[in-house]
Order: sequence, then structure tokens, then C-alpha cells
Amino acid sequence: MKIAFYGSSLLSSYWNGAATYYRGLLSDLARRGHRITFYEPDAFDRQKHRDIEPPDWAEVKVYPATEEALRGVVAEAARADVVVKASGVGVFDDELLVGVMAAARPEAIRIFWDVDAPATLAELAHNPDHPLHAGLRDLDLVLTYGGGPPVIGKYEAFGARRCIPIYNALDPATHHPVERDERFAADLSFLGNRLPDREARVEAFFLEPAARQPERRFLIGGNGWGSKAMPPNVRDIGHVYTRDHNAFNVTPLAVLNIARDSMAETGFSPATRVFEAAGAGACLITDAWVGLELFLKENEEVLVARDGKDVADHVAALTPERARAIGDAARVRIAREHTYARRGAEVDAILKEEAGRKALRSVA
Repeated sequence: MKIAFYGSSLLSSYWNGAATYYRGLLSDLARRGHRITFYEPDAFDRQKHRDIEPPDWAEVKVYPATEEALRGVVAEAARADVVVKASGVGVFDDELLVGVMAAARPEAIRIFWDVDAPATLAELAHNPDHPLHAGLRDLDLVLTYGGGPPVIGKYEAFGARRCIPIYNALDPATHHPVERDERFAADLSFLGNRLPDREARVEAFFLEPAARQPERRFLIGGNGWGSKAMPPNVRDIGHVYTRDHNAFNVTPLAVLNIARDSMAETGFSPATRVFEAAGAGACLITDAWVGLELFLKENEEVLVARDGKDVADHVAALTPERARAIGDAARVRIAREHTYARRGAEVDAILKEEAGRKALRSVA
């Protein structure tokens, strides 16, 4: 099928944590014979911080963040068999949603792909005029980055015909063990952009444990932390390109995952970083959230922290041998059960099933 995918960016992870999710899923769909065109706006300096050039498995159309350019890319939705509007494009989100779904042919499959479902659902609850309220009636599918039963139930209550979580996963060709790199040497590292709905949790789970352990080395990567007051044993390295993610993950004694507020509250929402770290064989410490056991087993494949003291205790007790054992076990589990090849097969089956349903409805 010809898929028109309107998202934040395929080429850049700069202020765009969904980039590796898009790459993993869409590259696998392309290997299954689907033809991908990805539409992304030239916004937020993402094109100045590209991680990759346009791949051979997708056509990427970068358009100016103007109303005139918007009209042009919206019109191209009429050529596709599957039209996908992702959440969080960042510019003209509402106009894109309304425009591409209206432009899609009647027989095309219309999908809203939500990469931040808890936040979107909160918006729907507080804004009765949100265009997605009306749009859900015309969509064939809502696919989400995660969220499990809570997200499915809420989307269906708002009128979605079908809501299916498509979880983050591992692309073992991209994220895998590499040699250590002293640029990323630390006892505990955290990678994530500074966002309002995560900052307090970063303070509690990362900065407070650092303050408790002045003899230990802590490393933080991601955008926006430069103006944040931090203990002297925390080193801020700014944006980390995806080409360096493997080294960032394997070099420290352990790496830390911290969910955003809404995702921690909802559960069933493992971040991309969880799979990247596990794929590289890193020892992962994560904050606690419901559904973790579907992906990794506590104390064998991952260490779980309920608060900052737990983080500090894990770091204090961790030996290189124990860290290596946890990282190796996580890598085996994720490579066996949670790859983008598995997720791609799931999406491929969903698309074929939905195409069959639409064909039956058209002759009924």
C-alpha cells in the first residue's frame, strides 16, 4: 500500500523523541512492500540537526512551515491508500488533521497515530472543541505509541472505532552493543529533553540522587538543560545524536529511564530509550510504572526505582559484573520479543484487515 505519513520528523531526533520509533516501524513496513512518503515541516531547527539523510526505504518531503506549503502537502493525501496523521507535528497540527483526512479518498484507510496518547486524551477531556472529537468519527483507526487498556478505553469512550497500541521496540541493526566511549563515562546517565511534565521527576529521580552521592559521576544528555541548576557532579552534554546513542548507553555503569508525568500515571508506556538501552546491553534503572513486566523483569532484566532514594541505593550497590548481567539479560529478552520486525508485522496485519473491512463495506 502507498502510505502518506504526516509526522514531526523522520530525519531528525532534535526535540523529537519519536524519530527512532518512526524509523523502526516505517522501515519494516517498507521491507514488507509498503511505499512510504513521510511529510515533515521545516521547523524547530530540526533540519539543521539531522541524524540521517533521507533513507532509501522512504520518500521524505520536507515542507516550509507556511500555510501555502501546508495546502500543497495536504492535497497529496489524495494519492495514498493509507493516510496517517501523527500527533505532535508541532506546526499546523489541527489543520493537518482536518485537511489530510478530508483529502483522503473514500477507500483510503484513515489513521491518527498518537505518540503521546495520555497528553492528547487530557486535551480531549478539557477541550470539547478539539478537532479530534469530530475527526474520530471519520477515522478508521487510532494507533498509539503505548498506553495499554487505559488508553484504549478512553479513546473508545471518545468515539474511536478501534484503538490499538503499537509499542516502542528495538531495531537491532541500529541499537546494539559497541565499544565504550570515554566521552560518556559516568556512574549513572540520563538522556531526555527538558520538558515541563518531566522536569520534577528528573529532579526527584536523577538530580537528588546525584546530590546524595557527591563521589559519583552523573551525566545528563538532551536539549534544554543548560540553564538548570545541578549538583557539581552532574555533567550536561546537551543534544546527543542518535549515532551516539549506543555509546551513551553502554559506557556508564547504568542508565536511567524517567517517564513523563502522564505516561507514568497511565502506565503501559515504555519510552524508546528503554529499548535502545536494552538493545545496547546497558544496565537500565527505570522509575516504576504499571505494565513494565510485559517488557522487562524486575531485578533480572531491569532495576526499578520508586523514588530517588531507590535510584541512589541501586547505584551504590551496583557492581560492573551485576550491571553487565542485567544488561545482557535485557538485551536477550528485548531482541527475542520486542523488535520492530514484530511491530511491523502487527501493523501490516492491521492494515490488511482494515482494507478488507473497507472493501466489504463498499459493496454492502
